[in-house]
Amino acid sequence: MWLFFWLFFYEKPEKQKRLSKSELDYINSDDIEDNIIESKEKVSWGKLLQYKQTWAFAFGKFMTDGVWWFFLFWLPAYLKDQYGIVGTDIMLPLAVLYSLTMFGSIGGGWFPIYFIKRGYKPYDGRMRAMLMIAFIPLVVLAAQWLGEISFWMPVILIGIGASAHQAWSANLFTTVSDMFPKKATASVVGIGGMAGGIGGVIVTKVGGALFDHYKALGHIETGYTIMFIFCAVAYLIAWGVMKSLVPNYKPITDL
Repeated sequence: MWLFFWLFFYEKPEKQKRLSKSELDYINSDDIEDNIIESKEKVSWGKLLQYKQTWAFAFGKFMTDGVWWFFLFWLPAYLKDQYGIVGTDIMLPLAVLYSLTMFGSIGGGWFPIYFIKRGYKPYDGRMRAMLMIAFIPLVVLAAQWLGEISFWMPVILIGIGASAHQAWSANLFTTVSDMFPKKATASVVGIGGMAGGIGGVIVTKVGGALFDHYKALGHIETGYTIMFIFCAVAYLIAWGVMKSLVPNYKPITDL
């Protein structure tokens, strides 16, 4: 259904009749004061990997994409292993959990605007917003403890954490266009996507090994507790490394 609407409404900005001229000008503009010069020359990955900005984005993806995949794929098993929820009974908890992510997906764009309107450069405002967002997944630390009350407690808390991931991800992607010229944006995003995929594989493999180990010992909940701790602190670790690599707004102007 979504694909139908996408095919019907999507169009290149230059051909989109619903787009105002001022918005089109904004889409096609670069930050003149930073003298970002565009050309059609291709930029190699080797060249892009020489910039700390590339590594900052890649590390942010590496640390946090796996959290999203864990929330996405392991939660049905979690609800089954710890609460015995199987079959169609699992539909409502998962529907509620993943519906919560919409708030982060949409609201994530509001955070940096708050700072940008107060004079911060886009990257600096975005990093401040991402720091705020990085604290939200800490609620997942209480999932196991409050889960003794009801399975709805971890469902809601993990849903909040997943929502925070969407807000984080929306801002993380935009740090690339904040610092790189258009001709390099897609390549840097591709590098980050690869890093995120590798992180996702590692999280999945480690998670599976932990669950097998603790299930054999008779307390699989310990395995989930360890994974939830990682999911809760991954964003703060990612933010700290990104900030250390690119402490201030520094657009790439020599590509």
